[in-house]
Amino acid sequence: MGLFEETVKIRYSEMDCDLVLKPGAMLQFLQDLASDNAEMLGFGYSYIVKHNLAWFLLKYRLEFEDYPEGIYDLTIKTEPRGYNKIFAFRDFYITHKDKCIGKATSTWALVDLNTKSMANVSEVLADNEYMVQHEKRENDLNYGKIRLPEKFDKEKFFEVRFDDLDVNKHVNNANYIVWAIEPLDFEFRRSHKLKTVDMMFKKELTYGSGVNVGVKVDENITTHVLKNAETGEELCVMKAEWIKKG
Repeated sequence: MGLFEETVKIRYSEMDCDLVLKPGAMLQFLQDLASDNAEMLGFGYSYIVKHNLAWFLLKYRLEFEDYPEGIYDLTIKTEPRGYNKIFAFRDFYITHKDKCIGKATSTWALVDLNTKSMANVSEVLADNEYMVQHEKRENDLNYGKIRLPEKFDKEKFFEVRFDDLDVNKHVNNANYIVWAIEPLDFEFRRSHKLKTVDMMFKKELTYGSGVNVGVKVDENITTHVLKNAETGEELCVMKAEWIKKG
């Protein structure tokens, strides 16, 4: 299938006060590249909307050798890794000056918007030459386990704004990491940057809903749980490993 790549110019609006790339911006880059590549290969938005389907991201695993700090351009590469019966897989490679500084893997599902149930990816994309059966590689990233804490050290509430929504009228995936890490202390954020991230997306969220975020801090490991403030349902769980800057 091959790699699809794009050079991204990082703007000041996508950096924090220490010139570190905002995690939400990083996920936006990955999502936009995946969307462009899927569109080019014939299973993107314009194809699935005709069949009343939607792609939903289920999992992310990101690992960084050196999370972008003081960097103004990145080359991001992606490749679809095929499918099994109900899931599709996609990998990403993040490079700067020909050095790979980060990798990510992701798992996706196709949802039938009529029945609100998962569609059979292998049937929907059976005629697409670019999507084949998934085959595992020795260097594949492995998703980490996320053990939910019994209590939190930090908590915060957010309300979904119109600008948080994506083309499916649900909260854009990149917003979840923004909400997840916002309760962390200001000085922790200034002195640390991301090493690894595991995210599991469980439920969609719509305009006007409330989000309760709880965070457990265990030295350089943080565990984050996002819940629907009205129903108490888990929306997203996340585990992050951080390293000291410098």
